[in-house]
Amino acid sequence: MTSEATHEDGGGGHDAGGMMRWLLTYADMITLLMAFFIMMYSMSALNQEKFRQAAESLRGQFGAQRSTTRPGGAGLMPDVSSAETPLEEDVQSVEDRLQEYVEKNELEDVIRTTHRDHSLVISLASDNLLFARGEADLRPPALAILDKIAGLLQGIPNAITVEGHTCNLPIRTGRFPSNWELSSARACSVVRYLVEQKRVDPKRLSAAGYGDSRPIAPNDSEDGRVRNRRVDLVILAQGAPQGQEALGGNEPQPAPVFSEGGNEEQR
Repeated sequence: MTSEATHEDGGGGHDAGGMMRWLLTYADMITLLMAFFIMMYSMSALNQEKFRQAAESLRGQFGAQRSTTRPGGAGLMPDVSSAETPLEEDVQSVEDRLQEYVEKNELEDVIRTTHRDHSLVISLASDNLLFARGEADLRPPALAILDKIAGLLQGIPNAITVEGHTCNLPIRTGRFPSNWELSSARACSVVRYLVEQKRVDPKRLSAAGYGDSRPIAPNDSEDGRVRNRRVDLVILAQGAPQGQEALGGNEPQPAPVFSEGGNEEQR
């Protein structure tokens, strides 16, 4: 009896030891998995922090483009006059030299430069500079300015889109049934002068007319309408698709507005 009991006790102790070893192995595996996931989580949190710091650094270097809303200014293009977007070195040189020319000749009221998605926009006022009211033939005072701009454009390879814009006053004449035709004709007049008179490569140029669909100021005052009557020369960033400017290039355009009675409205 003593011998049998001792044998049974020994067998029971052997089974208990095997169970304990299995539990220890399982616990070790769980501990290793927990340590692995803690390490992965720590690495992920570190990468997110580095990404946040890098993003803040880039915003500090380049600035954030802002859009503004003005009373009665529905449909206004984003205000990019204060946005700091990086330009290519050659394009930045064009802006710097043009700005010197503007300041020297006191042309701040008729020539403005802004940035649009790494592209340089040179805005030329239509009134008292490029065209007579309701016309698309270049006036003599505009030629000296276009000559200066053409000389700067010769030094860079970028594509250029010339955009015609009007205010919202309607027009209906035999030559221009609406603002669409007027704005397109004005853009084409500038392109034709750059190609025929200043020998700018025509492959670099395209023309577009937007009528009154893309104002940069409210049309509820004459000052705002004067700002909207303009021609923009958009020096596109290298690699940007020509003929599609940076802001909403494929957005639908509103229907043109016609005047009643067939009378020409002064532009």
